Amino acid sequence: MSQTYLSLTVELPEEASEAVQDLLHESGALGLEVRDREGPIMPGVRGPNPGEAIIIGYYDDRDTAEAARDEVVESFPDARLTLDEQPQQDWSNEWKSLIKSVHVGRLWVGPPWDKANAPAGTVQLVIEPKMAFGTGDHPTTSLCLAAVDAYMAEHPGATVLDVGTGTGVLAIAAKKLGAGRTVATDNDPVSVELAQENQAENGTPDIEVSGKELTQVEGTFDLVLANILANTLIELAPLIVAKTKDRLVLAGVLAHQRADVEAAYRNLGLTVLPGATQGEWVRIDLKR
Repeated sequence: MSQTYLSLTVELPEEASEAVQDLLHESGALGLEVRDREGPIMPGVRGPNPGEAIIIGYYDDRDTAEAARDEVVESFPDARLTLDEQPQQDWSNEWKSLIKSVHVGRLWVGPPWDKANAPAGTVQLVIEPKMAFGTGDHPTTSLCLAAVDAYMAEHPGATVLDVGTGTGVLAIAAKKLGAGRTVATDNDPVSVELAQENQAENGTPDIEVSGKELTQVEGTFDLVLANILANTLIELAPLIVAKTKDRLVLAGVLAHQRADVEAAYRNLGLTVLPGATQGEWVRIDLKR
């Protein structure tokens, strides 16, 4: 294995971010890092200028990286680019050290290699962290797990819908805490596959996991969970509200986005309840 890899850093207006991500992905990038206003920047990491995004593509050979750079220059002449060599790290173990287990209420959620450390008496979920979002340790996931734990304690047998399920962690948690019919949807086929693997791993085969659109999901649900991004929550509000029988929990929302998201759901007749916050992230709880 080579001792170095290459990072291609692209800085440009935020509205071009997704197009550049697609281009780098198709050009053979091994992985992408995106820094924009949607997510807080890690301490010690340089953030983008206002109105801009930073996208970093990682490559293991110079020819591929240089070809990608040339493509970006051609398609986005105003972008600022740097191509750097980085020392090779043992990523397989490096990233494992970044995945933390969490203990929320009755639930313990963690990666397979940490299961031996789960406290006795907890309801345990083993989540294999791969390409989908939601290993449990991100604030938005922890906030939702707390809501699932509280609701299921008061409503045993409740029906649950998890919109944008990612790894399936929220649906699996609900099922393990005694939910009745549980449905999980995601528009990303990789997430659906991973959620199904985690479903099998955790002994919850009767969760309905699929890539269905919300309009294709039958019925309404006592508890609806949607841990996605604020703009998507606003866009999907009518479809999500239509599926909500009693309680709705929204996350993936930063503090400055809360008012807009709440307004979209209040306008559809839902009542805002006291939610919860963790750092810059907020959880919005609503009732029909």
